[in-house]
This record gives sequence, C-alpha cells and structure tokens, in this order.
Amino acid sequence: MSEDGGAGEPLSGDQKREIAVWFLANAPTGEIHYVAKDVRALLGDDAAYEAAAAEAYPEYNKTHLLSLQLPDRSGDIIITTYGEIDRNNYLDPRTAQIATVDHVKQTCTKLRPAADEELPSAYIEEFRSAIDYEVSKYVGEAYPKGVSAVYCTNGKDLEEPGADFGLAVVISAARRSPRNFCNGSWRSIWTLEFSYAFQLVEIKGKIQVDAHYFEEGNVQLDTDVDCKDSTIMQSPEDTGHTVANIIRHHESEYFSSLEESYLNLSDATFKDLRRKLPVTRTLFPWHNTHAITLTRDLAKELGIGKGSHVTR
Repeated sequence: MSEDGGAGEPLSGDQKREIAVWFLANAPTGEIHYVAKDVRALLGDDAAYEAAAAEAYPEYNKTHLLSLQLPDRSGDIIITTYGEIDRNNYLDPRTAQIATVDHVKQTCTKLRPAADEELPSAYIEEFRSAIDYEVSKYVGEAYPKGVSAVYCTNGKDLEEPGADFGLAVVISAARRSPRNFCNGSWRSIWTLEFSYAFQLVEIKGKIQVDAHYFEEGNVQLDTDVDCKDSTIMQSPEDTGHTVANIIRHHESEYFSSLEESYLNLSDATFKDLRRKLPVTRTLFPWHNTHAITLTRDLAKELGIGKGSHVTR
C-alpha cells in the first residue's frame, strides 16, 4: 500500500485503518483471513492493522451470518445481531446458552447458561421453539451444510396472549473450498410480526446468495431478493409448520429463478460485455450441456440441489 495520499501526503494512521477496514469488510465469503494476511503485509503497520481487524471482523461475521461450533459441541451458533448480547457474547436460543466469541480467530472461547432476563417468557418460547423445530427440519433437508436459529425480537416478556410480539428466523449455509478455488453462501433472514388484534403473522424475508470462483480468474455472484407473505396466527405447532412451508416455498422459488437466469447467461449478459473473449482467448462452452452453470455449481457446493430447491 502506498504511503502517499492523493495529494502526495503520507497516509495517516486513521486513513490506513479505514482503507484496511474496507478491504476486510468486503472480503468474499470465507476469505477474510486471506485478505487480512495481504492487508497486514501491505500496511506495514501492526497498530493500524489491529485496529482495523478489531473493527472489521465483528461486522463481517455478522453480515455473513458466520456459524461457529459451540465449545461443548452441542451445536452451532450463528453470529447475528439478533443474538448479540454485547460485542463478544451471543445467545444460542436453541440451547439457551451464551457463547463468548473471538471474532478475529472466528471461534467460540467459552460458554455459560443464559440468565432468565436474556430469554423469552414461557409463552413466547412455545412459538419460538415450535418454529425453530420446523425450520431446522427444513434446513436439514435442504442445506446439509446449513444452520438455523429463531430469535425473539420484541415482546419477550409477554406471559400470555393479548399483545403483539416478534420473532426472527435466521438461516445460514456456506460451503468453503479454497483448494478448489470456490466459496459460497446462502443466507436468509425472515422477520415474523405477530398481531394479536388481527390474529395475523406478517412475514418479511431477505435472501442473499454469493459465490466466488477464482481459478485463473475472478468471477463473483452477489444477489439478493426481498419477500413478503402472511398467515393466520394459530397454535405454536401449526404456526411453526406453516411458517416453515412459507420459507421453503419462497426459497425454492428464488433458487429456481436463479437457475433459470444463469442457464440463459450467455444469451443475455455476456453479449453486453466489451471483451468477448477472456485473456485465454478461449470461449467458455455455455451451451455445452455437460458444462456446469454458475448456479448449478453453487447448488452443488452448498449441497442444495435436492428436495424442494430444484424444480424439474
């Protein structure tokens, strides 16, 4: 990294930190450690790097919904704002435990039982656990490398019916294979707003998909979509089943649209490229039925090419 700014003046420590934070925060899925190694070497300033890492890693981990194995191997915890107790401590609602996280090393260092005030009431927990059970079944079928969690977002102290409350479903599936020059992830967040007056559950979802292929090149997929739906408020068990089916439907539909888009990639996007041939001067066989499309490859890497995700 050059020591000179745009006007020929040396970069200050804060400027170096800001530049390093940008590179770290924008690292592709599963590649922040590789980026960090290069950034540290280019900076040549350990103090600036440490400050940048302390700022960038927590946000990167939350943005990418990083999942980490709990120290007691009882499951995985998702690093998300919905479970954030403070900067380094996160709630795993399924096991009712708080994990202390080392963001830079991306590991859980210790575990403790959650206090009563950190958990929802028994009434809210009925809905939370029922939805968690059904969603975890769906994720287990659709994403062999996936994890999920359900958090209470508001009304956690509600003891009985009579007021509104909210839950959030978080799904994270990642496949990291740097030796094969490929990393990718599927992330989705579904917020559920329970209206007691209308006996209605409003559902809003955001699905994010990214993939990075970097063998003799640099190809990235980064896409997302917002979804809306609703259902009537039922018993916890019936609500859980319905919510899981709604999520399954929208995620399956989005995956199918991605697959269709990339099957037609050569006829659309690539015709608009200024350079019609890559540096190798060799056309990629997009129309070859034996060639793997970006979406199919992503599906294979994430392990989601079965069940409801692919419509034949």
